[in-house]
Amino acid sequence: MEVTGLSAPTVNVFISSSLNSFRSQKRYSRSLTVAEFKCKLQLVVGSPASCMELELHGPDDKFYCKLDQDDALLGSYPVDDGCRIHQGERQTHPQTLVLSDLDWAEKSLGDWRHPAEVIDHSGARLGEYEDISKVEKYEISQEAYEQRQDSIRSFLKRNKLGRFSEEERAQQEAENSKRLIEEEAQASTIPVGSRCEVRAPGQPPRRGTVMYVGLTDFKPGYWIGVRYDEPLGKNDGSVNGKRYFECQAKYGAFVKPSVVTVGDFPEEDYGLDEM
Repeated sequence: MEVTGLSAPTVNVFISSSLNSFRSQKRYSRSLTVAEFKCKLQLVVGSPASCMELELHGPDDKFYCKLDQDDALLGSYPVDDGCRIHQGERQTHPQTLVLSDLDWAEKSLGDWRHPAEVIDHSGARLGEYEDISKVEKYEISQEAYEQRQDSIRSFLKRNKLGRFSEEERAQQEAENSKRLIEEEAQASTIPVGSRCEVRAPGQPPRRGTVMYVGLTDFKPGYWIGVRYDEPLGKNDGSVNGKRYFECQAKYGAFVKPSVVTVGDFPEEDYGLDEM
């Protein structure tokens, strides 16, 4: 079969691989040798150049020839603009890369177009280069990050942007102060020892006894410590080693004053102690 030469200095191809799921369009010089072409392909598909085997195939994936001359020029093969590199499905080569739809044939060989197949022999598995969970992550401590001058945090500090903006910080402090005053006013209406009902969003009503009212070390603002009638809580009246009141495990909880209603709420028995 006679193949006419192509004079265009570069060729545009679409590249995909059995080793990953993406496609990309690339331009290559026809003056590249096959060895140089393999080196450039490995940056795209992730397969080592030494493990590649290039083949040409027809539109029906019928084998045409191997591109096994590393010193041959890419332009000596019938590669033209519009070729497509896609995943091969040949059972004898479980990991393949295929160049197809070469419209050079319209000029010299009628309607017959040949795909070029890149066979990977590196032993890599499908998707191996896309699983970022296997990539070792770079970690840095907060202290070390704080000392860096080329970080986003450093940039925000120097330019007083974001949470380092004086205006924004002042606004945030004002909002926090307002919230604290509102919570203090609400908390002042909830006496320790009174019966209450807690109605937290997305949770059923829970009854209990107010055991603590005030500020805490675990979170800012005013909190109400409640001893529930049943084991519906999260603690025993202590958080992070500091005790605020006494109760059995799972009977204690801390909630915001806004969800607490004080009143004559008789104790209810849900039968949870018997479960």
